[in-house]
Amino acid sequence: MKPKTLDAIREHALADYPREACGLVVVKKGRERYIPCRNLATTASEHFILSPEDYAHADEQGQIVAVVHSHPDVAARPSEADRVACEASRLPWLIVSIVKGDDGAPVAGEVAEIEPCGYEAPLVGREFSHGILDCYTLVQDWYRREFGVELPHFDRPDNWWNTGGDLYMQNFAKAGCVPASKPMKRGDIILMAIRSRVANHAAVYLGDGLMLHHLYGRLSSRDVYGGMWAEKTMLIVRHKTQL
Repeated sequence: MKPKTLDAIREHALADYPREACGLVVVKKGRERYIPCRNLATTASEHFILSPEDYAHADEQGQIVAVVHSHPDVAARPSEADRVACEASRLPWLIVSIVKGDDGAPVAGEVAEIEPCGYEAPLVGREFSHGILDCYTLVQDWYRREFGVELPHFDRPDNWWNTGGDLYMQNFAKAGCVPASKPMKRGDIILMAIRSRVANHAAVYLGDGLMLHHLYGRLSSRDVYGGMWAEKTMLIVRHKTQL
């Protein structure tokens, strides 16, 4: 990136600190330009959410060539969620670090760049980032890798289960699933209510009494299905391809 572009990125990141800043780099008629965008994320566990309206506006200004965001108070090293989202965007990503200087004032630090390279997050031990690496994306990834089935994406703001949403029950049929008959089969999707009145957590049944899931704020893991997990289960569904 040109020095002028990097200066604009750092300026925006400092202005939005301590929130994550995000924006886009566009090129029009051979000229590079940084366009600041709004971050619509409302909680710390959400990855930054770049405003769709701002993305559309930038697209009208020229060809989008890079996605930009800041890392407040941490290094510019890409997180697992950054790498996954970079792959989905099919664009290079720039990450600028904002740290506090000796006098306590925020300072724009290094700028790192990553590019799509085919990265896939591991199924076990992945970091949690709502909407990017959460329980539903784990189910999606498992189905894609094990069965070659693409489950649909559903927009889901963080904490939807406490704001009147019931996304799993409303959408499991749209995802091609029906209530499962007994006995449980490998690939069945277990819908649970974790500290919620509605189903807000999903797991994949692996067989032999094991499930794969990604609990809010933890690393994804394989666990024995039973006990508390069985008590929290509201519904078990099966994809139509596995009937």
